[in-house]
Amino acid sequence: MIKVSDITKVYQMGAVQVHALRGVSLQIKKGEFVAIMGSSGSGKSTLMHILGLLDVPDSGHYQINGQEVQGLSEDARAGLRAREIGFIFQQFNLLARISAHDNVALPLIYGNAPGDKTPDQLLERVGLGDRKSHAPNELSGGQQQRVAIARALVNGPPVIMADEPTGNLDSESAADILQVLQELHRSGLTVIMVTHDPEVAAAAERIITMKDGQVLSDTKGAGGTAESRSGNVESRRDGSSSLRRKPFREFAALLAQASRSLSANKVRTALSMLGVLIGVAAVISVMALGAGAKVAVEAQISAMGANLLVVQPPRPKSRGVSLGAGIVSRLSASDAGVIQDSIEGVQYACGSVNGNVQVTFDGNNCSTEARGVELAYETIHSMTPQAGRFFSEEECSSRARVAVIGTTVYEALFDGQDPVGQTIRINRNTFEVVGLLPDKGSSASEDENDQVLIPLSTAMHRVFGEDYVREIEIQVESADYIDSVETAVVALMNERHRVTDPENNGYETRNMAELQSTMAATSNTLSMLLTGVGGISLLVGGIGIMNIMLVSVTERTREIGIRKAIGARRNDILMQFLVEAVAVSLCGGALGIALGGGFCLGMRQFAGWAVAVQPITLVVALTFSVFIGVVFGLWPARQASLLQPIEALRYE
Repeated sequence: MIKVSDITKVYQMGAVQVHALRGVSLQIKKGEFVAIMGSSGSGKSTLMHILGLLDVPDSGHYQINGQEVQGLSEDARAGLRAREIGFIFQQFNLLARISAHDNVALPLIYGNAPGDKTPDQLLERVGLGDRKSHAPNELSGGQQQRVAIARALVNGPPVIMADEPTGNLDSESAADILQVLQELHRSGLTVIMVTHDPEVAAAAERIITMKDGQVLSDTKGAGGTAESRSGNVESRRDGSSSLRRKPFREFAALLAQASRSLSANKVRTALSMLGVLIGVAAVISVMALGAGAKVAVEAQISAMGANLLVVQPPRPKSRGVSLGAGIVSRLSASDAGVIQDSIEGVQYACGSVNGNVQVTFDGNNCSTEARGVELAYETIHSMTPQAGRFFSEEECSSRARVAVIGTTVYEALFDGQDPVGQTIRINRNTFEVVGLLPDKGSSASEDENDQVLIPLSTAMHRVFGEDYVREIEIQVESADYIDSVETAVVALMNERHRVTDPENNGYETRNMAELQSTMAATSNTLSMLLTGVGGISLLVGGIGIMNIMLVSVTERTREIGIRKAIGARRNDILMQFLVEAVAVSLCGGALGIALGGGFCLGMRQFAGWAVAVQPITLVVALTFSVFIGVVFGLWPARQASLLQPIEALRYE
């Protein structure tokens, strides 16, 4: 079953070369119980490690079941080790954070074809059926070694290798373990045991004695002959084709192991999550506040009217007397009608005046803005009253004292009463309330509901004593007409009011689309800046994860060696540590989303800020947190996967 020819192994210890094996050759047949013994430094453990594919010789040949081992990749050796060999170590090498049952089941993650006994059945076989849920620190030394034996058998390997299996046990426990090994031998398994104790070696049917890296003798032991075996075990050299690996089972096992590992170091895990948590929360909050600000800006611009131009009187830019005759040009109430009738592309035009007023009703009063407008104002600004009506054309021409009030004014004056038909006083003038405006929302700088609308003629002659309008609002049919209408309106007003120096004293317009674009660009720039701050937080969190994972690799070097000894490939170790890193960042990201969402809700509830948490923001933040875990967890995971099995097992 096993054949080695002239294998050598030399260790470089500083400037000194230590020849651990010097041309060892031997054969072990299927079903033999072989004890390899010798004093410390004889090379017996090195030979065991090479036979168990945990180490490779410097020269020579090694065949197991006719397959040449020399030249195989590390992953190929791991696959062969998982199928052909079960290990029993002197130090037991059980994982401390999992139960006896989970320790026994561990090789099933990495093996292609499990044996015919379940972990529970194997624990029953070694007399620990009632202790399967206990952790290793809750078991005696003998019981831990029995768990190690069950683990070695779970994949049904034809070869069991035991490295000083009784070295850390009392005499009674040692006798029990030897009995178990003899039972395994009688069932047909090939058992190779390393020991320095002649009494233990006597339990084998063949004793190979080593000294100074060479085979000193090869004799029969007192443990019986091959003919005493009653069973037969066939090698599963091609086991990889009998049962394929199960990715879902492996991934589920990786998740369970990651959960156990992270929960075992709760404080460290929480600290490594903290950076990602803060970064994701910052990104969520910033993007939500930025999106909310953008929505608020769009709402304000929309409240002003779609495709809206605002014409204002000239503001003289030259010193001294302007406009030829020294007459200051204004906007008249008739200009709006002329603009609407004479310029192509104009849908509506509406003049307006405004000013602060005191409004009273039945002992209640408030300070608000009164705005004198024309009928088109209702359409331009989507101001159709939610109760009552807008004033009529006849009321506009007759300077009627009628008013349509905003919801803020209504709440301040009417205490829930129906305002329609009630009489209010605006700066000592009585007005009849004919309608209640729709709720247009508010921002930190302006409340669109805190106003009273009255007919333009009434405002000019009865309230403010104005002869001219402050501005004219123009709604253009479509955005395609805005530039041409803007040019035509300025030219018309300059001509109509005889402006002689239009470059310095011409009429001005404000384009709401440009204002909206400017405000949105400013909001986007601010959002990008703050998102960058959140990204830096995520970067810092990722570096924290990398540091923690590097520490974890160092602390768990022996665990990595154990996993590789029972068949774990490089990718298995890589994925295990990568899953842990991603789990940390994913949990941190999820908590960051919760924290960021809670912060946004708090700012909206208590500070009145506009926030808009968009689903794409959550997806991006969570995806980026996973990306952070993968990127910063990859290098530590790779470092873990590159560890050689024997070096990892010898750690500490």
